[in-house]
Amino acid sequence: MANILIADDEKEIVRLLRMYIEANDNIVFEANDGQEALRILDKENIDLAIVDIMMPKKNGYEIIKEIRKERYIPILVISAKVELSDRVFGMDLGADDYITKPFEPLEVAAKVRAHLRRAGAQAAVTEEVENIKVGNMLLNCDECVVINNGVTQELTKAEFKVLELFMKHPKRVFTKEQIYEYAWGVDYAVDDNTIRVIISRLRDKVGNDTIKTIRGLGYRLEIHE
Repeated sequence: MANILIADDEKEIVRLLRMYIEANDNIVFEANDGQEALRILDKENIDLAIVDIMMPKKNGYEIIKEIRKERYIPILVISAKVELSDRVFGMDLGADDYITKPFEPLEVAAKVRAHLRRAGAQAAVTEEVENIKVGNMLLNCDECVVINNGVTQELTKAEFKVLELFMKHPKRVFTKEQIYEYAWGVDYAVDDNTIRVIISRLRDKVGNDTIKTIRGLGYRLEIHE
């Protein structure tokens, strides 16, 4: 059982999502504007937040910023803003997933389960995790940062999982389905746009030539000594 915040000014969307998410024995807290969402976050022990971008009083971007100041819980964005730049901006702020409207509620419920599973598995790991080094790049697994040529870059949870996969298996080609299954815990709802955004952001942080697109197959990590 988990405490889920759904923040959206469209009450019908909140009602629909609530029905599917409560079916998995979760407790749902509703907010129809940004200020109400922040009040719930301050008062309740929220395990995962589903946040719309365009809301009155405070928008979804502001909510993501406030959450990331104090805690690390999974954040799923649902939005009618479908441009790649909107996805990049939301995930750069700290969102873990970006779902465009209209959406399939069963898929959203599956994503919620996947993110909760992954968050729970990570919280259960108490032993110190070894860092991963490939060429001139070091992935610090405790601090969730990558150090490339002496430059340290912070990573979101999704960025970390994708880069971890590549660095554990350098030069191996991974399909979008394999990347999605490793990073998000599901293999049947592959979102090409989400993966493309993560890859683009990782290239910005570790170099455009570090992650190579293999046309028709997927992606692989290039090693630079």
